[in-house]
Amino acid sequence: MGVVDIGGDESRREALVVVALCLAWYATSSASNVVGKLVLTDFPYPMTVTMVQLLAIVIFSAPAFSLFRVRRQTDFPRRYYWRTLVPLAFAKFLTTICSQVSIWKVPISYAHTVKATTPLWTAGLAWLLFGERQPRGVQLALVVIALGVGVASATELQFDALGLGAALAAAALLSLQHLYSKRVMRDTGVHHLRLLQTLGRLALLLLAPVWAWHDGGALLAGAAPGAGWARGGGLLAADGALAWLQAVAAFSVLSRVSPLAYAVASAAKRAAVVGASLLLLRNPAPPLNLAGMALAALGVLAYNRAKLQARERPPRLLPV
Repeated sequence: MGVVDIGGDESRREALVVVALCLAWYATSSASNVVGKLVLTDFPYPMTVTMVQLLAIVIFSAPAFSLFRVRRQTDFPRRYYWRTLVPLAFAKFLTTICSQVSIWKVPISYAHTVKATTPLWTAGLAWLLFGERQPRGVQLALVVIALGVGVASATELQFDALGLGAALAAAALLSLQHLYSKRVMRDTGVHHLRLLQTLGRLALLLLAPVWAWHDGGALLAGAAPGAGWARGGGLLAADGALAWLQAVAAFSVLSRVSPLAYAVASAAKRAAVVGASLLLLRNPAPPLNLAGMALAALGVLAYNRAKLQARERPPRLLPV
């Protein structure tokens, strides 16, 4: 009588779940970026777009918890809220607003090429904060990423300094956000969707006064989408829903894989978003610009491979 490999079946099932989540993540992220670009072109208020996205996370998460029977919220100590969750929520707020400014000011394809510098920020922060030095293969991959982003920047037809700065800031903040979100899930056992809602709610509270000061007066004075609130409001609502769906997919992937595997999946997602934006929005991209994007993507893949090889390499033993 044969032995049923239950462990193997569970591993294959989990792998299929991760693949399905990644495909959903790529599709919703591409759609969210394209719709977001349309919204910001017609209604140039990135702070309001950010507000709607965070509000969607808070509103849509509650019924989703009931539908999928997500376990109850973890009780965080008050000190943990202030020392960990509030800074993490502030990082989420800044990441979201910087991402919106970047896709408002520059083409989506260029914004996501710049965001491919996330490994550069990760390596730099690890060296600065922890004195961690990277293997030579990782260092070479980081140079390739920098060269790719440099070529793409030099040949970008719609280059904008504010858009470049916002994309770089989003990349840096995103690396910190993913690192500490994974740590919170590991240390507290909180469900990833509960963590997403908690961070969205805290970020919304942090944003509300800033939004009221920055955009509230303009909206009260009659600021509206150029195509009217019927179409513009519909696109804004769709952007919020898509942003929530892609955040759910991203956190679901993050909760199931290692940070390194997540970095690989994120690199593939950026390539999907760049391709979708070039196809759907038809932004002009000279050959050298496309070459820079491809070089940056190649550098990210080389970085992930070098990190994986460094992790699998057996430690050196002292001579006896």
